[in-house]
Amino acid sequence: MLFLMFTGVDAWAHNVAEGDKGYIQESSGILIMPFIYLGAKHMVTGYDHLLFLFGVIFFLYRLKDVGIYVTLFAIGHSTTLLFGVLTGITANAYLIDAIIGLSVVYKALDNLGAFQRWFGVQPNTKVATLIFGFFHGFGLATKIIEFEIAQDGLIPNLLAFNVGVEIGQLLALGAILILMGFWRRTGSFMRHAFAANTLLMTAGFILVGYQLVGYFVA
Repeated sequence: MLFLMFTGVDAWAHNVAEGDKGYIQESSGILIMPFIYLGAKHMVTGYDHLLFLFGVIFFLYRLKDVGIYVTLFAIGHSTTLLFGVLTGITANAYLIDAIIGLSVVYKALDNLGAFQRWFGVQPNTKVATLIFGFFHGFGLATKIIEFEIAQDGLIPNLLAFNVGVEIGQLLALGAILILMGFWRRTGSFMRHAFAANTLLMTAGFILVGYQLVGYFVA
């Protein structure tokens, strides 16, 4: 049953709906708005991205700080998305998505102060956000390459897709910040912060396990 679950269902976090997949494969020419839509849709439905963003902003209270971290993530995401597709450099999508799952685990552990307690060091959170942004973007690039986007209009369409991803990121971030804002005003926020990040870490490990099982049974 486990084998059927991972061979019958696409285990990649960067899965694309069949309708969108067909559209990408059959399209040619410059299609700015459709690719902006596809990019935004990918981000707002990408649970791996959303979990990581949730962890990144969990203890960020100033919009300036939120902007810095989200910008670093966007730079990393955009760089490897464009680089991967334009150069054709790929990696096994299961392994890339397993690393993306580890990014969620890392952020949860960072929020829990685990690195300081266990190792006596604090990783540079800005650098880590940028690096994991590279992996998030490369994961999507690896998936897009398989769809063999038409070379006619490739660069404008990729740029439009990337713009859509950033729009989707802002929409998702706005929703997360609104919900976090309400939660932070309650007395339960600090009481439940440990439990929330423990659940976040667990979700990250589940993502990792899901991808590794998919890798070994594929």
